Amino acid sequence: MDPTTDNGPSADTGPAGDPGDARASLEALRTEISKAVVGQDSAVTGLVVALLCRGHVLLEGVPGVAKTLLVRALASSLELDTKRVQFTPDLMPSDITGSLVYDARTTEFSFQPGPVFTNLLLADEINRTPPKTQSSLLEAMEERQVTVDGTPRALPEPFLVAATQNPVEYEGTYPLPEAQLDRFLLKLTIPLPSRQDEIAVLTRHAEGFNPRDLHAAGVRPVAGAADLEAARAAVAKTSISPEITAYVVDICRATRESPSLTLGVSPRGATALLSTARAWAWLTGRDYVIPDDVKALALPTLRHRIQLRPEAEMEGVTADSVINAILAHVPVPR
Repeated sequence: MDPTTDNGPSADTGPAGDPGDARASLEALRTEISKAVVGQDSAVTGLVVALLCRGHVLLEGVPGVAKTLLVRALASSLELDTKRVQFTPDLMPSDITGSLVYDARTTEFSFQPGPVFTNLLLADEINRTPPKTQSSLLEAMEERQVTVDGTPRALPEPFLVAATQNPVEYEGTYPLPEAQLDRFLLKLTIPLPSRQDEIAVLTRHAEGFNPRDLHAAGVRPVAGAADLEAARAAVAKTSISPEITAYVVDICRATRESPSLTLGVSPRGATALLSTARAWAWLTGRDYVIPDDVKALALPTLRHRIQLRPEAEMEGVTADSVINAILAHVPVPR
């Protein structure tokens, strides 16, 4: 099963807040986002799965493949607030979380929220800022709050961090440590478009498409926070058999025994795979998880949670190829 192509059975219509209606609304996101972004169905699916699982996403792709536009179009289609932070070497943690500002009129300090107080935070080129600033996102991502001057402040709900990084330029960058990579639910690779998709992109621009004006492009809200809540409740009721749980565990344990890896998937990664497979099962119209759901989400959920041996990397082995080999060898439950 491929989450970029299988839309599953059509959802039954229902009253507002009904799971079937929520599924139909979330499926409509693809059509709505396609008005602004061409040929990135896989990334759209991944972002929706992350929202359903209350997780965060690492987007990896070369500059100019519409990573920023994708997040903005998603926010517009869901009628959610979004902010963008350009990560640079001189960015301070307070530039993200906010800080206390002295008011001379009242002779008191007041809290000025940073851009993290939003629904969808686009952390652009997160690997260009030092570890101290990178780590300022950890509390926000894990606890969904920030603490300034000893006072915790809750973040809006829903809250998703979509961080981008450039895979081909490493000079002057600060690679994310394993502990922070593990906080991302999914790592999505944004490929260069096919020839036909690139022609479609240029045609749109020739006809006057302005990526900074999504309203003019016809992007409208097709779902909202209520749909997300209804969908999350339905996902939580999606059943998982003991055989599927064991299958996920066997896949993750196999990464720890792979001769090509120095670091395998942790139990947190196994939990993440179970959650994403569950969300994908619900999106495709089922109330139970099958092995194909696990396979469909294994690459984006696990590829950033393993570490290759240097000698394997020199031989051209990739994280994706290791995971695919494991999926081919671990027995599938019947």
